[in-house]
Amino acid sequence: MDNSNSEDFCGVEPNGDGRMDDPASTSSSYKLLGRQATVHQMVGGGKAADVILWRRSRVSFGIVVVATFSWLSIERSGVSFLSLCSDVLLILVVLQFIRANYAAFRNKPLQTLPELVLTEEMVNNAAASFRAKVNYMLLMAHDITLGKDFRLFFKVVIALWLMSVIGSLISFVTLAYIGIIISITIPALYDKFEHRVDVCVGVIHRQFSKHYKIVDESLQSRLPRTLIKDKDP
Repeated sequence: MDNSNSEDFCGVEPNGDGRMDDPASTSSSYKLLGRQATVHQMVGGGKAADVILWRRSRVSFGIVVVATFSWLSIERSGVSFLSLCSDVLLILVVLQFIRANYAAFRNKPLQTLPELVLTEEMVNNAAASFRAKVNYMLLMAHDITLGKDFRLFFKVVIALWLMSVIGSLISFVTLAYIGIIISITIPALYDKFEHRVDVCVGVIHRQFSKHYKIVDESLQSRLPRTLIKDKDP
């Protein structure tokens, strides 16, 4: 597929002179996931966002290498994930114990480790966020069971079906590895090609919304009028 075909797919059509118009003039100001903030802010900001967006390339590359090595070790050796985590923690604890006693034997000052403490504020914030997400999921389930939102029902059915298919094809460890690789590559690629992706996704979103409206109107025309009245507020 040549470059002109890819531009046509993204809604950029040639003008009368045979030149390509500016994508910004031929598409609406559609933003992926309806975001209002920058990509750096969407992924959390701070040092973690720098790692995800490959602004700290050495750390990002190290995460990819460690994740790949761990995945290959688990898949090739046949060792369970719990056993591997236990072995790694055992090695770290033994090494730290030997290091501390060796430093005491040689009368050398031991470098102190930072204390990891969960504050009450952190726990309360996490509990409040978890509570809000659980309530939102319960509200979604309530709307689906009452048939109030066909679009939400369609999304949930497709998501559960995809999870079932993916779960039958790959293991949990492989799924976790794919999730790590996607989370550390897709945001960085989107941050680099943000405008082009927004233009293409905006065209796809408009086409999908158009077809969904046709299907929704067709289904409502086939439903009894009493059900339609009950669904209207």
